[in-house]
Parts: sequence; structure tokens; C-alpha cells
Amino acid sequence: MRQKLARVIGGVAMVALVAGGTACSSGGDGTAAEGDACGNKIAFFGALTGPSAALGINENNGVKLAVDQYNKENADCKVELVALDSQGSPDQAPGLAQKAIDDEKLLGIVGPAYSGESEAAGPLFNEAGLVTITPSATNPTLATNGWKTFFRAVGNDLSQGPAAGNYIKNVIKAERAYVIDDQSAYGAGLADEVKKVLGATVAGSDKVQGEGKQTDFSAVVTKVKAANVQAVFYGGYYQEAGLIRKQLTAAGVTAPLVAGDGVNDGAYITSAGQAAAEGTILTCPCQPATEARGNFAADYKALNGTDPGTYSDTAYDAANILLAGIKDGKTTRPALLEFVKGYSGEGVAASYKFTENGDLDPTQVKVWAYKVEGGKVVADQEIPQS
Repeated sequence: MRQKLARVIGGVAMVALVAGGTACSSGGDGTAAEGDACGNKIAFFGALTGPSAALGINENNGVKLAVDQYNKENADCKVELVALDSQGSPDQAPGLAQKAIDDEKLLGIVGPAYSGESEAAGPLFNEAGLVTITPSATNPTLATNGWKTFFRAVGNDLSQGPAAGNYIKNVIKAERAYVIDDQSAYGAGLADEVKKVLGATVAGSDKVQGEGKQTDFSAVVTKVKAANVQAVFYGGYYQEAGLIRKQLTAAGVTAPLVAGDGVNDGAYITSAGQAAAEGTILTCPCQPATEARGNFAADYKALNGTDPGTYSDTAYDAANILLAGIKDGKTTRPALLEFVKGYSGEGVAASYKFTENGDLDPTQVKVWAYKVEGGKVVADQEIPQS
């Protein structure tokens, strides 16, 4: 039987469909015996150093806030946060995944943050039965692998890609566009979805190297300039996007750059330079984090000394889903996995309910466009997905 459990998170009531219980109680449904339920852990899995670290730090700080608030409310039975720094690299992911799996007190993962590392670590988490909720990995194929432990707290690129394409067609009204991607699972997948919407509007496309492996983009810049386009779409992350925008501007290409959530960070402006970055359009299947419900933005800044960034709020919500399960006594991996699978509730960023394959319920997904104005990333408008 299911019943509702309400808890207040950041000034907002979060409602979960869960079985009754408390974090330090015994039970016959897979929860730990009394005395064994404390000292549990959750982890953040994503880039905290390296060229993709800005988005990971945003998310980790959101998880830190959730754990900090939880531990203040449950001082007699705290949860420890473990940071797993992947540097955004799929090569690092399997080793980190195994490290998490080997820690028997670690019950759930917020992450992996990026699609490539999710592809690499997902099979290991699935085999171990360790539940993961990614706040930002958007490649649609992640939900098609049959992983029972995979959940996604944002919309996938089947929502973001069409929205970005629609923005290029209907807002910019580009008759010709150029599409570039970084060959990553995320960047290439997103670019492919944009191409489907743009159709004959695509005047050319090209691939570059991500993960800091390429800094000279003169070859692709020359092609873009020759194509005489009104918009350029980039699928990838902020470091390369910034350098591409900087080099496009230096070559006299004034067509606006449109990019996905992997670029939606102030670090992009640093990489491109403020003048070159001005007017860039950045999409995200997320609302502005500073407009999250309740006291989230103020609490985040008080703890971390900075305003929340892209996916800070979805990471906070993902952590709170795991913490709600632990609070409810789901202190084994199988029990917490079942809790997340049946979860339904309100967070500060969105309402959460997962489909059978772990995706966020499509009715809850919204895609926003953001614009670089005056050296800052500001909300522009919500974009229709079709």
C-alpha cells in the first residue's frame, strides 16, 4: 500500500508516494535493522576539476545544500556526502563507479552529470543495483539500455533538441544554419535532434574535438564563414563553445551561436570573451535556477557564497529524493531503488515522477532559452518543443 509522506524542502512541500517508516527503524521490507541505518552515504558523480568543472560544481553545491539541510534536521542520524570527481571523462567513470559500488554504506548517486560518463558507468551501477538520478545527462539513449537503476531529473534531448531547432527557425528565423558538435554522446546526440528539426535549413555541419583536446577551430570557422549562415548551433560543452564563438567573431561571422545546456554557464562567457559571447542563445530543459521555489536560491548562496547556476536546483532535488527515501527507512540499495522508482513529488525546480525507463515524465519537462546579455546569462523565454 502507498501513502503520502510530506516534508518541507527549501520552503516548499515535497510529497512522495512511499511506504511508512523512519530512517532508524527496523522492518521486513528491506530496511536496515535499528542501529544500522545511520552513517549512510550518497554521492555526487561529475566533474569537479578539469575543463568541464563549472557545471559539476553547480550541481555538487546543490547536493551539498540538500545534505547540509538534512543533517541539521536529523542530527542524530546524519548522511555523508561523497564527491566523485570524474573530470567529465568517460575514461574515469568506470573506476569511480566501482569505487562507489565497493562502499557498502553508499546507497545512491546524484549523477553521473554527463552523458558520456553515464554511458560508461551505467552498466556497472545497474549490475550492482545502485540507484542513480542524473540532474543533467540528457542523451535519450541512456534510458534505452534496460538499466533498472537509471533515473533522470530533467528532460532529454528529444525535448531540448527540437526546442533549440524551433528557436533557430521561428525566433531567429534563420534561412541557413550551420551545425557543429564535439562527437561526445551528449553533443552529437543533441546536434542530431537539432538537424532533424532544421532539415533543409542546415547549410553544413562539422565535428570538432571536445574535452580540451582542440583549441584551434580555424578550419570549421572558415567553412561557417563560407556558408553565409544566419545561425550556428553547437552541440558540446562551454570551453570549446567559447573558443569557437571567439574565433567566429574574429573572422567576422556575426551569426548568433545557439548551444545546449552543456554551454549554459557563465564559464562560457569567460572562454569566449564578453564581447564575442554577447547575443549567444543557450537552451536548457530547466527553469532559471535563481527562480526555484521556496528559499532555495537564498539558502544556496548562504552556504556556497555564490548564486545557483545551471542544474544546481535539479541536483538539489535529486539529492532530496534520495534523502527522503533514507529518512523513510529505505537504507538498503534495493529498498532505496524501489523508493525512487515509485516516487512522485514536488521539488524546487520541478515536479518529479519517472517513467518505466527512468526518464522524467514528459508532462513535467519545460525547455527554456537563455541569452547572454551584458556579460551575464539571463532567461529569455520558454520554447515550444514542437
